[in-house]
Amino acid sequence: MADVICDDTARLEQRLTQTHGAEKHGQGLRGPDAILQVWISPRSGDWTLVQSYANGTSCIVAMGEHWETLLPPADPA
Repeated sequence: MADVICDDTARLEQRLTQTHGAEKHGQGLRGPDAILQVWISPRSGDWTLVQSYANGTSCIVAMGEHWETLLPPADPA
C-alpha cells in the first residue's frame, strides 16, 4: 500500500462493513487521541489496520491477507 487512506470515521467504517464484509475484531488505545483497530473479513481472510482519531477521522494504515486468529496458550495448571 503506497498511501495512507483517510476518511470520516463513520464513512470509512461503512465502507469496511458494507463493501468488504469486514468486522471489527479488536482495538486498543494508541495515545490520548487515537485508537488502533483490527478489521477482518471472515469470508476472505483479508485484514485492515485502522487508526481512528478523536477528531472523527480514521486512516487505513495497513492491509493484508490470510488473517489467522491464534488461541491463547493452554493453562498448564
